[in-house]
Amino acid sequence: MKTYTLLILSLFFMNSAAAAEAPATIDALVEQVRKERTLERQENLEREQKFREAHDQQQQLLMEAKARLQAEEKRSEELKSIYEQNEREINAQNTIMSQRMGSLGELHGVVRQIANDIDSIIDTSLVSTQTPGRDDLVDALSASRALPAIDQLEKLWHIVLDELAEAGKVVTFPAKIITSTGDELQQNVTRIGVFNAVSNGHFLRYLPESDHFIEPGRQPAGRFQSMAAALEQSTSGMVPFPVDPTRGAMLALLVQVPDMKTRIQQGGIIGYMIIVIGIIGLLIALKRFIVLSSIDRKIKVQLHVNAPGDNPLGRIMAVYKANPDADTETLGLKLDEAILKETPILQKGLRVVALLGEIALLMGLLGTVTGIIETFQSITLFGTGDPRVMSGGISKALVTTVQGLMTAIPLLLLHSALSSKSNRLIHVLDEKSAAYVAMLAESHQKK
Repeated sequence: MKTYTLLILSLFFMNSAAAAEAPATIDALVEQVRKERTLERQENLEREQKFREAHDQQQQLLMEAKARLQAEEKRSEELKSIYEQNEREINAQNTIMSQRMGSLGELHGVVRQIANDIDSIIDTSLVSTQTPGRDDLVDALSASRALPAIDQLEKLWHIVLDELAEAGKVVTFPAKIITSTGDELQQNVTRIGVFNAVSNGHFLRYLPESDHFIEPGRQPAGRFQSMAAALEQSTSGMVPFPVDPTRGAMLALLVQVPDMKTRIQQGGIIGYMIIVIGIIGLLIALKRFIVLSSIDRKIKVQLHVNAPGDNPLGRIMAVYKANPDADTETLGLKLDEAILKETPILQKGLRVVALLGEIALLMGLLGTVTGIIETFQSITLFGTGDPRVMSGGISKALVTTVQGLMTAIPLLLLHSALSSKSNRLIHVLDEKSAAYVAMLAESHQKK
């Protein structure tokens, strides 16, 4: 049995190791098996030794890991104790801080509110065009959720002081301007405090959205533009200048206010007819004033001259000179006839002036009625929800009324003045006519 076992082992090792040489005899085979067994035992002993060494090493590592774990657990307990102690200390300090802050607890809200108010002023201020980016701190404070630092509060204070200081200065600096034609130019702008800005004698508006100046389509009266030009040219001293306390709001409203041309257009056809009537009446009145003034001068000269001249009084004198032997009644009738011939010349066109004034007044009333009719038609079609729908008819009604009154009043005044002047001249003629009749009667009595 033992021999068979050895043979099987020998065959196994021969097959497994793929023996290079086969033993020639049984003894050689046994010897070879013994050697193989000895080698195998040696190898197993070495492996066992390595395993023991590795096992001891692992045990050592395990012990070290356990030791470190215990050390870390101990350190964790210590840190936890320190954390709990620090947390209690923080809570205690927070309580003390809250007690000591008192009214400072509302500082954050107050600063944010003030920053928002200042930010709205800075964004629309003319000074921002000269020094852009100065509202960065204000924007940060208005959006911050933490208490501001002392240096931030000091910078905010300085910004407010700078704004107050710049409000009293007149400064010239380069800036971008959008003209009324839409062109963008870079030119010098004169800033008058925080109220107005002018350039080349033109008033400007500041647009905070685009950080540009724009030139309105309409400018103030010429005298204000002259003041702006004088201010830009001056280097020192006091210069009169209109200040807009609304910082451009009044200038913006100026663009929306209709000018004289627009007002006339609002009057429509009736308004143009009133203007034509007024012009015709003024021309007639002017012509009659010139004629009457000329006649008045000639009559004044004729009063000191005994020879008849080419004027109404001279022609009456000629009638008196031509009838020296007539009786007083006949001379009086002839003088009355001469005065009646001169009266139409002196009163010519006066009734036309009065008639044109009355027509202008009635035309204004007609425009009022038509404008009101248009207003009611607009109300019928669109209702009363939007007042701008009714503004066209109301404007026509009021403008034509104003045009009629402004035309009629001067024409009636001129008619009154010319009538007084004409009546005065006729009165002079009547007076001289009576004097000539008296002179003739006196001469007859002497005879």
